[in-house]
Amino acid sequence: MTGSAGSVAFIGLGVMGAGMAANLAQKGFATTVFNRSAAKAAPLAAAGALVAASAREAVGGAAVVFLCLPATGDVEAVLFGSAGIADSLAAGTVVVDTSTIDPVATRDFAGRLSARGVALLDAPVSGGQKGAADGTLTCMVGGPAEALETARPFLAAMATTIVHVGGSGAGQVAKACNQICVSANLVGASEAMALAMKMGVDPARVREALLGGAARSVVLERHVQKLLDRDFRPGFRTALITKDLAIAAKALNDAQVFAPVAAAVLQVLKGLGASGRQDDDWCSVGDLIQQLSAVEPTDRHTTAS
Repeated sequence: MTGSAGSVAFIGLGVMGAGMAANLAQKGFATTVFNRSAAKAAPLAAAGALVAASAREAVGGAAVVFLCLPATGDVEAVLFGSAGIADSLAAGTVVVDTSTIDPVATRDFAGRLSARGVALLDAPVSGGQKGAADGTLTCMVGGPAEALETARPFLAAMATTIVHVGGSGAGQVAKACNQICVSANLVGASEAMALAMKMGVDPARVREALLGGAARSVVLERHVQKLLDRDFRPGFRTALITKDLAIAAKALNDAQVFAPVAAAVLQVLKGLGASGRQDDDWCSVGDLIQQLSAVEPTDRHTTAS
């Protein structure tokens, strides 16, 4: 292992990354952070992290480097672009990419880093903004087992469930599977709430009843509550779930999997973005479904009790 055993760098301080990096700093790891928008790093400085002026500066001497970035192209640019970190990583460093990106590209990145003596773990997470802040995420890991053991103490600061799914790219495949499940769940639950409203039944009471049976889910617990409260402040933006499901749809197509549900849900999410809700929380898909179902505006303002 290179660098100090407790030294870690974190690049990307968005909705998820900020909470994850804060947990590292608060739990005693020597943490250096970098974000293109410097203002987002200020709360991390208050939590005890050092703020670097560049990504290359952030990774100097770090044993483990975390990335939490929006898309495949962003990860490639941070690793291998003109200002990328690959040339600044010493042999033995472990890079942990918590972004949700293309699994094929992930395998390519892993091979390119391996040639430099650097291990890449693809380790996308599930649990949302609250899980990131509370340190209770689920982490799906692909890559070398020995690299995971190096990174495990750091991952344990931000995740309560860490599953080694398999080799390089396996974590991204697992995350694609996760996004298929949760997005289909949210669209289905949103249709259910619209049906209750259209039939003159209190959707909050319907949700309460469903939570007691086989339909119970995290989506019903958290996201449908946000929908009923009409709280569309972004915890997970529409643009991001659409990007994630597009990655899953490509993987499904490449693997020749019959996937009518994912295909339909992706079209719904694209429509949601086209309706002007790209930056709203993804639970706003329920509002779009209500509008297209001609649910009266007064009914759409019903809040859960």
